[in-house]
Amino acid sequence: MPVEPSALYAAAHRRMSSQAWSYVAGSAGMQRTDEANQQAFQRYPIVPRMLRDVSERSLAVQLFGYTLPAPLLFAPIGVLEMAHPDAELAVARAASALGLPMVLSTQGSVPMERTVAELGANPMWYQLYWSNNNELAESLVRRAETAGAQALVVTLDTHLLGWRTRDLDLGYLPFARAEGIAQYLTDPVFTDLVRRRAASGVAGETAVNQRPTLAAVRTLLSITRHYPGRFPANLRSPLPRAAVETFLDVFPCPALTWDDLDFLRGITSLPIVLKGIQSVDDAREAIDRGVDGIQVSNHGGRQVDGAVAALDALAEISAAVGGRVPLLFDSGIRSGADIFKALALGASAVMIGRPWLYGLALDGAAGAEAVMERLIAELDLTMALSGVASVTELGRDNLRLPVG
Repeated sequence: MPVEPSALYAAAHRRMSSQAWSYVAGSAGMQRTDEANQQAFQRYPIVPRMLRDVSERSLAVQLFGYTLPAPLLFAPIGVLEMAHPDAELAVARAASALGLPMVLSTQGSVPMERTVAELGANPMWYQLYWSNNNELAESLVRRAETAGAQALVVTLDTHLLGWRTRDLDLGYLPFARAEGIAQYLTDPVFTDLVRRRAASGVAGETAVNQRPTLAAVRTLLSITRHYPGRFPANLRSPLPRAAVETFLDVFPCPALTWDDLDFLRGITSLPIVLKGIQSVDDAREAIDRGVDGIQVSNHGGRQVDGAVAALDALAEISAAVGGRVPLLFDSGIRSGADIFKALALGASAVMIGRPWLYGLALDGAAGAEAVMERLIAELDLTMALSGVASVTELGRDNLRLPVG
């Protein structure tokens, strides 16, 4: 398990399949937003202060009435089976070992109930991809509430999938292989939609006399293996293919608007965090609409090529919202020093994604835990060497801000 970030990523690259690596590490278009995310941290250098008592330090933060031992969360990442066969179960073990919240993805490889059983009493948040079927969205939210979620994170920037060139070159979409749709396959509303589709006779139609390719056969086998039930029966059933087709129908939701938040507030009492905010105006609108938190994020550069760097957006948004709601942050973090800068610019906590996933790929739960533990250690050391005894003391005076 290399400590140096680029060595960690190179090791994970060697371990993962070309499809998995491209899906996880790749971003939209020419990868410019991902590059901008990382370069932005260079524009906010740390200004260490001397002769301050840092013999005792605290990384603890308060979020939505809960105390976290450090301002880090395991970000929601879908299709974790690509990195490790234990997928969310391994991440749950890592999160529990550190006492950090795990944010479960709607695109999980393991049903949320199984993951929560592995988490035990450890905190869990749920990330919602809002589908174009409100009945399905409500079912997923209610399942998360029943499972004990402490907050609901609504991803806004993926109502359609971005132009991801690496995946396109490989012809790879995991969901078309029934990978990363375990939440749907175990949802009563979704399974009812699948049964109705299969009964209509339109599921799995193929052209007459069309000869199947090897890739098509592999896809069919993957779909059959992922669908609940016994493999031989699934191979003869129209339901597995109908499930994939149903998912591809219900996932996109380009018609979602601010007014739809009223529906969400009406079905849950959980704190609502809007993930994907990159505009000051959108941040103000979110607060006016009564959301409980904002997550500044550009999805790690995976959606819009050439978008604003997430850290620059955080600097603008935190200045505008003035601490009225907690701000979370992701996109571009690679080190504990990066976390220090995000907190100093106004983030209440950060979500870490790709780094721990690379650890997961290399050594399962132990690898994911090690990566997060190292980020915490570097954050703690950076604080000490910069004259900061508590993360709650961090502010813009700990950085040199860009001029103009």
